[in-house]
Amino acid sequence: VYLLVLTDVLSLCVSSTVSMFLNTLTPKFYVALTGTSSLISGLILIFEWWYFRKYGTSFIEQVSVSHLRPLLGGVDSSSPSNSNTSNGEADSNRQSVSECKVWRNPLNLFRGAEYNRYTWVTGREPLTYYDMNLSAQDHQTFFTCDSDHLRPADAIMQKAWRERNPQARISAAHEALELEDCATAYILLAEEEATTIMEAERLFKQALKAGETCYRRSQQLQHHGTQYEAQHRRDTNVLVYIKRRLAMCSRKLGRTREAVKMMRDLMKEFPLLSMFNIHENLLESLLELQNYADVQAVLAKYDDISLPKSATICYTAALLKARAVSDKFSPEAASRRGLSTAEMNAVEAIHRAVEFNPHVPKYLLEMKSLILPPEHILKRGDSEAIAYAFFHLQHWKRVEGALNLLHCTWEGTFRMIPYPLEKGHLFYPYPICTETADRELLPMFHEVSVYPKKELPFFILFTAGLCSFTAMLALLTHQFPELMGVFAKAFLSTLFAPLNFIMEKVESILPSSLWHQLTRI
Repeated sequence: VYLLVLTDVLSLCVSSTVSMFLNTLTPKFYVALTGTSSLISGLILIFEWWYFRKYGTSFIEQVSVSHLRPLLGGVDSSSPSNSNTSNGEADSNRQSVSECKVWRNPLNLFRGAEYNRYTWVTGREPLTYYDMNLSAQDHQTFFTCDSDHLRPADAIMQKAWRERNPQARISAAHEALELEDCATAYILLAEEEATTIMEAERLFKQALKAGETCYRRSQQLQHHGTQYEAQHRRDTNVLVYIKRRLAMCSRKLGRTREAVKMMRDLMKEFPLLSMFNIHENLLESLLELQNYADVQAVLAKYDDISLPKSATICYTAALLKARAVSDKFSPEAASRRGLSTAEMNAVEAIHRAVEFNPHVPKYLLEMKSLILPPEHILKRGDSEAIAYAFFHLQHWKRVEGALNLLHCTWEGTFRMIPYPLEKGHLFYPYPICTETADRELLPMFHEVSVYPKKELPFFILFTAGLCSFTAMLALLTHQFPELMGVFAKAFLSTLFAPLNFIMEKVESILPSSLWHQLTRI
């Protein structure tokens, strides 16, 4: 009885307080309220959108899953099932890290003669700091060893490769050349100081002369101890790098047959150094010569199930099969009579290539603009697609009907693998880490291609709707203050109507003299 009486008294107080509060509110209050709500929801929307574009997930969703779910009675972290799940997640993380290994671009451009010229013309930096830092690590790995302190020029170059300032590196290379003919100093000058390919080729020829001398000397002493063995390994890397870049200079200067010969000789002389991926340079040069029989021979050797794939291998194989049928291919005729065996093989090769790297077709079909390729690429990522299309688009255009066949068939791949992150068809499931790695490798002005396309999280849509709704209310309240005040009072009255109804029912049930009787007691 006491509780009922207390509830009755509170309801009377609340209803009178609410009615008094509503009567004292002015239109300015409603404008301030809705405007503040719109501002806060707009700020949340901007932050959510920025976080989603940068990290690919919703911040609110991530916080709720990571922190709020355990507080609200999530799975116990000490349970065996959860430990198994954690182990599985750790294994998947390790797998994603291995899948997202960054590789040296075998067709990377020259910094001084190509990348820097682009910067001079456009004012944009084509290389990211992360990409250049990886190149610095590669140079220290390939061109230095522990015994460099024994030779003054090599000691200077060891410090030069660690320098971040390009001018400091170039000055150090000149300083090393004043002491002796240093192959790595010529390499640095050819890569970074030379402003034309011809100048770079001249410097690489000088580097070749010095590099061959060091290589022959270390080859004779390599069995005298671990120190000499490390020197020989370093000199071998230097010699291979110089010869490969000389071959690339010949290719860029139009001496393609000479470049092919140099690449073939290099692969025969050093067959175990597959880390440079010289066969991809060879494939591009052979395609330029339209020597398709030799291209097929190289593919037969390197397009093996036990060897790592690349976009160059998969798309070149698709180009050769498309070449056999593309000149006579017609989608209308194919839909009427069905695909022939050769056409089916070509379509399957295209599907295989698209599954390996789904970003390439948009660049080949010129649905997306190209930029200069980075010095490092991520296999199956957007960076690899840019590097491939930058050099191979001309070869697809040269084969009549090849791009038309690609345009008609490439999207069929996605019907075969509707859930690419969970299950692949001919390759492993598509790695989930490519977007993050590509954003580090590619410049800010390039819009990174994302696969599979991510849908906007619920909280972004919710905050967008909330921001729009409150902004509209603020605008209407500012324009029609009296009318919106009436609507607001009517809305709040409707909101409190169920409570008032309950209070009236309680008053009708209880006798009116009950309160006086209870006070007497």
